[in-house]
Amino acid sequence: MTLFTPTYVEAASTLAVVAASHEPLLFLTGDLRVIAASASFCQAFRIDPAVVPGRTLAALGSGEWSLPQLSSLLKATASGSAMIEAYEMTLFRKDQPTLFLLLNARKLDDGVEGRVRLLLAITDITAAREESRQKDELIREKAILLHEVQHRVANSLQIIASVLMQSARMVQSVEARVHLQDAHHRVMSIAAVQRHLSIMPAGEVPLRPYLIQLCESLGASMIYDQRQLSIITVIDDACVSANASVSLGLIVTELVINSLKHGFPDRRPGTIHVTYRAQGTQWVLTVGDNGVGMPDGPAPKPGLGTGIVEALAGQLDAAITITDAKPGVLVILKHD
Repeated sequence: MTLFTPTYVEAASTLAVVAASHEPLLFLTGDLRVIAASASFCQAFRIDPAVVPGRTLAALGSGEWSLPQLSSLLKATASGSAMIEAYEMTLFRKDQPTLFLLLNARKLDDGVEGRVRLLLAITDITAAREESRQKDELIREKAILLHEVQHRVANSLQIIASVLMQSARMVQSVEARVHLQDAHHRVMSIAAVQRHLSIMPAGEVPLRPYLIQLCESLGASMIYDQRQLSIITVIDDACVSANASVSLGLIVTELVINSLKHGFPDRRPGTIHVTYRAQGTQWVLTVGDNGVGMPDGPAPKPGLGTGIVEALAGQLDAAITITDAKPGVLVILKHD
């Protein structure tokens, strides 16, 4: 490492620090004149080493170091009223690439009373900033692509739902029609989940707007008369991961559809309640109605919806309790 001959008489140990540095260093007076510079400084910023000692910082190069804010910070450091730590600046150079720099400056005590010396360390973070910019651009491009994929998925789900409904109208078998209608409702519910999640930011999902919108979508597509049959949601301010929100949304969908299908025959009026409360890692989800309740006699064979709810509850490590609320049915999912 080459060290330039200083204009001022300085301690050899201080000059040796500058000489041994593998990063660009400037050794300055209190009025911001350069006493010495490491060879790495001149190499990094393409400055002739012969003209560095004795010049002011503002006169280095083609004047690109003449920055009022930097000068003010260095003078404040020299006076002891401030200290430059990880200060980021942009160095604009004529006919050369712009550099992004990280500066650190310290006031040195060399044992001479009344004499002020500064050591300015400079780190080139241009490559890191470019890498960060490229990552941000890649994330932005992926977000656009994901939005496009989600849009196409939503369109595909709508097409599938339409095909299922048309098929349900055309088939002669009542049993086949019921199965197709069930499939239509499930596709529509998944579409509602997907549509809501597609507009949510990355990270955790607030449950209140998510479940409220989901229940509103279910009610709009399946309730014949909103004045006689309604879905009431009471959701706290909990947030969950995107994966957990999908599972909870599908569980609510299955349970609400089940209540709408079986709890209110012959256009019976009533209410479905959906509640969610959480405290720490513990949470309770309930879906209940005041419909006709559980049938008398042996329990019916579990259907597809029951299997879906049980599987999703298992993924959430939640226990399920189903009780006859008299009137209606109450389903409780609890996670301790």
